[in-house]
Amino acid sequence: MRCDKKRLIAILCLICGATAAQAAPPPLAPLAAKAYILIDFHTGMIIASKDADVPLEPASLTKMMTTYVVEKELRAGHIRLTDQVKISKRAWQMGGSRMFIEVGKSIALQELLHGVIVHSGNDASVALAEYIAGTEEAFVDLMNKTAAELKMQTSHFMNATGLPQAGHYSSASDLALLGQAIIRDFPEHYAWYSEKEYTFNRIKQLNRNRLLWEGESVDGIKTGHTDTAGYCIAISAARDTMRLVGVVLGTKNETSRTVESKKLLNYGFQYYETHKIYGARQPIANLRVWKGAADNLAVGVEQDFYITYPRGEYARLLSKANIDKRIIAPVARGQVLGNISIMLDKKAIVTRDLNALNEVPGGGMIGNAIDDVRLTLE
Repeated sequence: MRCDKKRLIAILCLICGATAAQAAPPPLAPLAAKAYILIDFHTGMIIASKDADVPLEPASLTKMMTTYVVEKELRAGHIRLTDQVKISKRAWQMGGSRMFIEVGKSIALQELLHGVIVHSGNDASVALAEYIAGTEEAFVDLMNKTAAELKMQTSHFMNATGLPQAGHYSSASDLALLGQAIIRDFPEHYAWYSEKEYTFNRIKQLNRNRLLWEGESVDGIKTGHTDTAGYCIAISAARDTMRLVGVVLGTKNETSRTVESKKLLNYGFQYYETHKIYGARQPIANLRVWKGAADNLAVGVEQDFYITYPRGEYARLLSKANIDKRIIAPVARGQVLGNISIMLDKKAIVTRDLNALNEVPGGGMIGNAIDDVRLTLE
């Protein structure tokens, strides 16, 4: 029977095993914070949140954007880690947390980056901003442009430090996106966020992220505090195949910040898990192609396909592919030919496009004529 509509071509059990339904994870008990969010790094799935899109003061979590912009400039080749940055009077005079750089001295850019990441140095942040953009104000334009590129929809920056200023705000969800981007886009330098201490000019300062001392799973990202913002943190931790990114804003003190962020991470690891279902460009199905130079074409996903789901439910997941039965050449490499969904209890929990893994040019005149006849009989 002829049919031009997309039709289901595969329903594949990912793992054979027990199929009894598990109890749904209990909700996370509310944290003592103004706002928070926990996402899976690979999938972006929101595991827990409260007021995550409410604009709030980010305090020194602002410096995550400062370092992200610096990393972008390094990647573009506009600056180098070995560049010597001359310290202005304005940078030297910055109050709050400091790296204790000296006016008029030239400091290696890499040292200033460590001073921002580990020491949370306001002075180092301004020095980097001035070196890259000429003024902190011009650097802030780069910060806001980058926020838009990352689809941070509830953020507006007014400075590179996070010191309180009218119109300077972000949200837990935006800062989680930023943390995810730092790990994803610049993995070669992410280890700096796990450094417990850094010494500059014979002054040793400890990282304020206490969770770095409590096991090996936590490896970043940034803390922050002002009187008006409260105590804030962006955290990331990895266990087995799962990495989580969390943000907690507005706790009452440093101890509360540590306790509440531990609760958030422990909840995610206890009740959820993440696995890679398909690798990037791994053949998932082999499809018939009509009127082409080849009769068959493999399809797959363009990027590694991860899924986050309640712990213990892996055996109950199903893979469901929807692909057009009539694929007519020419087909371009990467062309979307359908989609694949991962199902749990008959509900799609994530869907990805299926792409052609190779191109298939159009076929010859005789082959096309034969396929025309075959298609009329379908």
